[in-house]
Amino acid sequence: MVAHVLVFPCPVQGDINCMLYFAAGLLDAGLHVTFLHSDHNLRRLGLATATSTSPRLRFLSVPDGLPDDHPRSAGDLVEFFNSLRTNTSVAYRALLASLCAGAPSSIHKGFPPVTCVVADGMLPFAIDVAEELGVPALAFRTASACSFLAYLSVPKLVELGEVPVPAGADLDAPVRGVPGTEGFLRRRDLPSFCRGGHDPLLQIFGEVTAHSCKARALIFNTAASLERSAVAHVAPRMRDVFAIGPLHAMFQAPAAGGALWREDGGCTAWLDGHADRSVVYVSLGSLAVISLEQFTEFLSGLVGAGHPFLWVLRPDMVGASHSAVLQEAVEAAGRSKARVVDWAPQRDVLRHRAVGCFLTHAGWNSTLECVTEGVPTVCWPFFADQQTNSRFIDAVWGTGLDMKDVCERAVVQRMVRQAMESAELRRSAQALARQVRHDIAEGGSSATEFNRLISFINQLSLHTPPSPDKE
Repeated sequence: MVAHVLVFPCPVQGDINCMLYFAAGLLDAGLHVTFLHSDHNLRRLGLATATSTSPRLRFLSVPDGLPDDHPRSAGDLVEFFNSLRTNTSVAYRALLASLCAGAPSSIHKGFPPVTCVVADGMLPFAIDVAEELGVPALAFRTASACSFLAYLSVPKLVELGEVPVPAGADLDAPVRGVPGTEGFLRRRDLPSFCRGGHDPLLQIFGEVTAHSCKARALIFNTAASLERSAVAHVAPRMRDVFAIGPLHAMFQAPAAGGALWREDGGCTAWLDGHADRSVVYVSLGSLAVISLEQFTEFLSGLVGAGHPFLWVLRPDMVGASHSAVLQEAVEAAGRSKARVVDWAPQRDVLRHRAVGCFLTHAGWNSTLECVTEGVPTVCWPFFADQQTNSRFIDAVWGTGLDMKDVCERAVVQRMVRQAMESAELRRSAQALARQVRHDIAEGGSSATEFNRLISFINQLSLHTPPSPDKE
C-alpha cells in the first residue's frame, strides 16, 4: 500500500507549528499526508479543505467542541482537553473510518487510504481510536524529552514525596526521582503543574505521558546534542523512540496552514536598520498571559537595559487590557527604540544579524529556534514544560539565563544586559548551534533517525489491514 499518514496535532499554535514541519518531512520522503486541524483553527487560518501546496497534502478538520468565542487559553486547558476527549474523539473516529481502506473510493478524493496515524501525545484518544480501527498509530510529543521524562517520573516523584510541591516549600531544593537530572534539577524546575497542591493538569499530563507507552513508537522533536540522556532514559519505557529534530531546521513548512495570528511583515525591515547584535527580541509565545503589573516590570526593565527591542505583544496577552494602549506605552517608553507587533515571523527574526538576545518563555519550539541560530537567551517560563526547558538552557547547556519565578524590572534589566554583552554565553550558544547543525546534516543523528522513521512508517503501511472498520 502507498503510505498515507494522518498527522493530528493538539490544536494549539506550538503543536501545529512543530507537526507542520514534520508533515513537510513526510512529503519530502514521498508520503501522502492528511493534516488534521480543528474546525475553529481552520477558519482562523482561512483554509478551505482543498487548500494545498502539494498534491500529496490536504488539510481536514474536526470540531473541538467549544464555542467560537471561547478563549482557548492556558487558563482553560482542563475544559479544553475534556472537550477534545469527549467531543472531538467522536468526530475523529467517524472521519478516520471514512479515510481507511474499505471506505467508498469517492471518499478518498484522489488520496490512498490512510495507513498510519501520527497523533499528538496530548491526544491519547487519537491513538486508541486508530488502533481500534486497525490503523497503526505513533505518538508525537512536541515538548522536550527532558520535560516528558519529568512527567513520566511523576509516580516515582509522588512516592518520594517530591510532588506535589507544597506551597511555601524550598523551591531550590534538589529533586530526587527524575533519572539523569540529579545534579541540577530543583523543585522550581519541575513542570509548573507539580507545584501548589493537586493541580488537575498534573494528572492529565501524567496520564497522557504514560499512555505514550502504548503507541507503536514515540517521536520527539529533539537532537542528540541537546537531550541524549533524557531520550536514553525514556527509551526503555517505550516500544520505540525517534529523536528527529529540530524539524524547523530540516524542512520547509507548507506555506499554508500554520500561523493563527497574522505575522507582521515589517519586522525584518525594521531590524535591517539596526547594528549587528544590537536588538533584544521579546516573545512569550502563543499561550502566556501576564498581568498589567508584570507588563510594566518587563517594559521598565527592557527600557532600562538600554538596547532597542522588538516585542511580540499578542492582543490577548495582558489580561483584558487594550492592546493598542499598551503598544503606545511601549513605543513611548522606548523613545523610538522599540517596535511592538501582534505576531512576528520568529524564525526570520532570530536568524537576523541585528538580534543579540531572545527574552523567551522557553517553549520548546522557541528554544529549538534560538538554539539553532546560536542566540543567547533570557528565560521567563510561564507554565508546563517551560520550567524544565529553562533550567536546561541555563544550567546544562550554558546558553542563556533562567529568570523563572521573578518579574522585577531590575532583574530584567540586569539579565538582558548580561545576555546581550556576555561573550561566554554567546560562545556557548554558537558552539551548541554547531553541534545541532551536525545532528541534522546528512549522516547526523537526527537525519539518520528521520530516515529510520520513514522506513518504520512504510513497513507499518505495508501491513495495514485492507478493511479496518471495526465500529
